[in-house]
Amino acid sequence: LVNNLPPHQAQVICLDSSWEGSIQNSQENPINETTADNLIYVIYTSGSTGKPKGVMIPHGGICNQLQWKQTTFGLTQADKVLLNISFSFDPSVWQIFWPLCFGGQLFMARPGGHQDPAYLVKVITEQQITVLALVPSILRVLLEEKGIENCRFLKHIICGGEALPGELVERFFAQLNLDNVLHNCYGPTEASIDTTFWTCQRGTNYAIAPIGRPITNAEIHILDENLQPVPVGESGELHIGGIGLARGYLNRPELTTEKFISDHFRNEPGARLYKTGDLARYLSDGNVEFLGRIDHQV
Repeated sequence: LVNNLPPHQAQVICLDSSWEGSIQNSQENPINETTADNLIYVIYTSGSTGKPKGVMIPHGGICNQLQWKQTTFGLTQADKVLLNISFSFDPSVWQIFWPLCFGGQLFMARPGGHQDPAYLVKVITEQQITVLALVPSILRVLLEEKGIENCRFLKHIICGGEALPGELVERFFAQLNLDNVLHNCYGPTEASIDTTFWTCQRGTNYAIAPIGRPITNAEIHILDENLQPVPVGESGELHIGGIGLARGYLNRPELTTEKFISDHFRNEPGARLYKTGDLARYLSDGNVEFLGRIDHQV
């Protein structure tokens, strides 16, 4: 492989040929100087506004995300998480690191497998997958797939990325008859994956499933144009606070200032809110309902 590299100025380290020299070095574990504020990754959004944005995510937000999932769902060594999302999308982060951090098993779908419902049903059944993530449109196709009734080992299906229709929730219960398994999650890339969640229940008669309530250490504010809270039932822009917020956009200081504003609800230096651009409202039961984009973008 080294001989096939194009001309470059980078230092080449061949682990196989340099192995003997490497093992003569210190055998002690390196000191971890990473802090919660250090970046764990930069991931680009789809760029619905015309120009992709590099979102800078710190370690603290992802650690909080993983700890919340473990506290809420309790992954065990018997659980198998299916990695069926491309690593260019942030839900893949929890699919990879949740089982690896808490002793579960990680099963990687074949390339392109996330778009093949027959393959997914086969893998879920044969490998006895217990945890996976699906967008509602893929869930709909899976429920029509032959053999879906055999996917009885599923414990948690994390749905997100699209609105989850109430009729699809009822179809899920009719097809699989699994309670407390389907979870509707909401969260922009700028807030470290999932910010809210709602565990779907039978017979709730929602046209669109609620996005629920905030996860641990996340805050939700639904505000009017003057950045004041709206009454229950009234629509407003959804703002997110808490430790899951991104540092901002890579090399886009003006956009960072526009989207990440001062949190005037907290008397804490540096506290911020992220303006999602999403419309939402509080329901009478305290859950949040997603209403769409303010600018009508997909």
